[in-house]
Amino acid sequence: MVKKLARFGWAMKRLLRNNANFFLPVFLFFGCSISAQNTLHVGTGHSYANLTSAANNAAPGDTILLHAGTYPGGLHITNLQGTAGAWITIRNAPGETVLFEGGGNAIQFTDPAWLHLRGLIFQHQTGNGLNTDDGGTYTTPAHDIIFEDCTFRNISATGNNDLLKLSGLDHFQILRCTIQNGAAGGSGIDMVGCHHGLIRACYFENLGSNAIQTKGGCADIQIERNFFRNGGQRTLNLGGSTGLAFFRPDTAHFEAADIRVFSNIIVGSWAAVAYVGAVNVRVENNTIYNPQNWVLRILQETVDPDRFLECGDNTFRNNIVHLDHNLNTETNIGPNTRPETFVFSNNLWFNTALPNWSGPDIPTADPNMVLNQNPLFANPAADDFHLPAGSPAAGAGAPPPAGTAFDYYGAGFAVPPSIGAIEANPVSGTAAPTARLEGMTVFPNPCHRATILRFVLSKAEPITLSVFDRDGRLVRRLLNHELRPAGVQEFQFERADLPAGMYFIQQKTSVGTETKRLLIL
Repeated sequence: MVKKLARFGWAMKRLLRNNANFFLPVFLFFGCSISAQNTLHVGTGHSYANLTSAANNAAPGDTILLHAGTYPGGLHITNLQGTAGAWITIRNAPGETVLFEGGGNAIQFTDPAWLHLRGLIFQHQTGNGLNTDDGGTYTTPAHDIIFEDCTFRNISATGNNDLLKLSGLDHFQILRCTIQNGAAGGSGIDMVGCHHGLIRACYFENLGSNAIQTKGGCADIQIERNFFRNGGQRTLNLGGSTGLAFFRPDTAHFEAADIRVFSNIIVGSWAAVAYVGAVNVRVENNTIYNPQNWVLRILQETVDPDRFLECGDNTFRNNIVHLDHNLNTETNIGPNTRPETFVFSNNLWFNTALPNWSGPDIPTADPNMVLNQNPLFANPAADDFHLPAGSPAAGAGAPPPAGTAFDYYGAGFAVPPSIGAIEANPVSGTAAPTARLEGMTVFPNPCHRATILRFVLSKAEPITLSVFDRDGRLVRRLLNHELRPAGVQEFQFERADLPAGMYFIQQKTSVGTETKRLLIL
């Protein structure tokens, strides 16, 4: 009965997503005001000798500034919390190298909130590189954390040890980080019971079990515009196997749900993607280059028909799959799964070793598949996967759903889009003689604290951006006929004191008006 009700719930969510003018939560871009009240200097000759002493004295709004040097790992910092309007920042002094060396964990943050880590390097830990957790109190998760421009590397362990371990963390971003040389049995980023997250523009290399793992009830996580090289047994383990005591929430009917994988480049690894006890997962507009054994896996490792949904209702669309040898099968399917519910469409499959290849072994048909045509990558040996305008992938994709407007390089997808992570005909400021708006997106939507508004201008253009309530009253003017340059435009709208309810985001240019609905919870 539990299984039937859960399936009904997922069906209703898909129905709402397909028919409403808004979509379910994507990820929370924080309305963070990281304006320092005080700067706490750490390092030799400064006010604080180490991070722990500075953290013990930090108040909301403070910046802990670490000066050049090597700092010992093995730290445990509890309840380091800013506030929604005054985050605590821990970062390197500009232009200085800060290295956390060794320790079981470099740092274990327990119950942090409104915390921004930036420009730090972690290496040679024997447990996990850096650990963030909720202290086992699943009803009060760690929350609102940004990891930006950090490096997690060269772990001194070989077992189930992770470079970045996240347990019970909600509302987080991992931006432009480097994650490389992980443990043979571990992950680059391992998430257990994490929700409302974004992993963007990171570089992953030489990982063991996987580059990213989302399990234990993880939901609403977007993985976009990352580069993966040799990501291990499963570059992306979307789901997994978790002990029942560690699920967050403890009533979750899945290992992973509502995971979105967009515009990534995946080179090598045993398998590029594994759906494991996962539901409603979308893998779209990625470039997958020469996986060793499988392209994707469909597995169920947590088996309990009375509680857990079988792996199913997932999507693989608009991806380029480039193979350089014959695989026994492109799709490895395990028991207790529902492969017949998977959606494949508009993928380009190319096998350089088999000129007369009849196509991939996949569980359902792939409508509008482009079969065994060379995508004409610019120079894959140099990691250049650009496509020429004449590529068979150009314009051959299905229209992307909300949230996938940008390719690996941050350019707008054309309409219809190219297949793969890089748009062959990117929307740019020089491409069109007249101004036009390219698909304004509002996400997350619904939102709690803040949302991001994105669109593309094809040439410089004055724009007005306004927020109205459901009765048509103006409640916020974000831009007032302000001249904006051509290209991708991105604005953060903070809820501030607006009450929950329905609002409308309206943008105006000389060529027209576009309005999107926004639900604030």
